[in-house]
Amino acid sequence: MVTKQEQERRVRDYRARQTVHQRRQRRQRRDSIIGGAVALVVLAGGTALLSTLQPPTDPAATAPPSPTETTAAESTVPDPSLAEGRTWTGALTINGIELGVELDGAAAPQAVSAVLADTQGDYYDGKTCHRLTTSEGFSVLQCGSTDGEGGGDPSYMYGPIENAPEDDVYTEGTIAMARQGNNAESNGHQFFIVYGDTTIPSDTAGGYSVIGRVTSGLDQLTADVISLGTEGGVTDGPPAEPVAIDDFVLQ
Repeated sequence: MVTKQEQERRVRDYRARQTVHQRRQRRQRRDSIIGGAVALVVLAGGTALLSTLQPPTDPAATAPPSPTETTAAESTVPDPSLAEGRTWTGALTINGIELGVELDGAAAPQAVSAVLADTQGDYYDGKTCHRLTTSEGFSVLQCGSTDGEGGGDPSYMYGPIENAPEDDVYTEGTIAMARQGNNAESNGHQFFIVYGDTTIPSDTAGGYSVIGRVTSGLDQLTADVISLGTEGGVTDGPPAEPVAIDDFVLQ
């Protein structure tokens, strides 16, 4: 059993490493701007020699993408009334870590109804969290893909966007639905957990449906899962260690 003190130490260590990483990113962005200003394209023997420095990835371009795959038999989107316009509480267990959760059926009736139906049908049990972002101001763990890779299924898509923040800031602990870019009617089964304040600029469709928040356990998730980083140390990719949903229960 990991003690509370050990969890806190792991979180502190992770955040310290993240600060160093963010400073390195800012330095790289500065160097990229300087390099871009002085780079020349040299043509020699038909070969173009270009600066290898690339601009940083735009968080808007890496915002949580498409809904998940599902079978035709599972493709009925529940009526918004299923959420009953009330608050639903429960537990989302990831890699043995129990997260207390609270979903707002009044603020996002359609999305909460869809997630509620999925939990009642045990849809999420065993599903993966296939995507982790670690860049500055973009801290997201995305889960719920049937194929484990975030594949979309046009037979299970719904809208509208509900309860999106007007300032595009998704505060730490937020749970929101993933969707396709520029498509307000493309929510599906996938959701993302925000483990640090994150800004995701709205696209032509708007923002992302906020369904609720994590009320407990986020520090342990950060210490035991997030702190392990991504495959290859990239800022947006699969977690370095497999991450899966054990159980998702609401009442």
